Amino acid sequence: MNFITTKLSDCYIIEPKIIHDERGYFMESFNEKTFQEGIHQNVHFVQDNQSYSTKGVLRGLHYQSGSSAQAKLVRVLEGEVLDVAVDIRPNSPTFGEHVSVLLSSENKRQFFIPRGFAHGFIVLSNTATFFYKCDNFYNKESEGGIIYNDPELKIDWKFSFEELIVSEKDKNLPTLQKAKKVW
Repeated sequence: MNFITTKLSDCYIIEPKIIHDERGYFMESFNEKTFQEGIHQNVHFVQDNQSYSTKGVLRGLHYQSGSSAQAKLVRVLEGEVLDVAVDIRPNSPTFGEHVSVLLSSENKRQFFIPRGFAHGFIVLSNTATFFYKCDNFYNKESEGGIIYNDPELKIDWKFSFEELIVSEKDKNLPTLQKAKKVW
C-alpha cells in the first residue's frame, strides 16, 4: 500500500497494491499493521458502515464530538464520489481548510480521515456504494455537522447547488463558526 500525505496533517490517501491476472484482480484492502505503520497512529476500527446513493446526492459534512469523535477509513465499492474532509480541530494550523479526493471503484483509493475532521461526499456517477470503517461507535448525542455550502469553506462540490440532493437535516446544519466544537 502507498500512503500519500495531504495538506491536512494526519489525513492520508491510500493506494492499494493491485495484482491483476487473467481471472481479474486481487488486493489487500485492509491490514491493521500496515495501516498503523502507514499513518503513524494506533487506530483500531470497531464499526463498518455502508451507504448507497444516486448521482448528485451529497452527504455531510458530519462528525462526532467529544469522547465519541471518530476516525474513518473510507472507500467506494461501486461508482465514483468526491470525498471531502474539513479540519475542525480548534488549535490546528489548518483549521477550516479542506481536502477533496476522488474515490472510485476504478482507482480503488481509500481516504483516512482522523478524529477532529468533518466529513462528506457527493456522488459523481449514476450510483455509488460507499464503505467506511469507524474507530468509535456512533452516538446520537455527540453528532455534529457543518452546512455543505458554508461560504467560509469554499468547497467545490462539482455540481451547482440547485442540482444537489441533500437531506433536510443536512440543509439545516450550521456554519463552521456556529457548529458544535469537536472537543
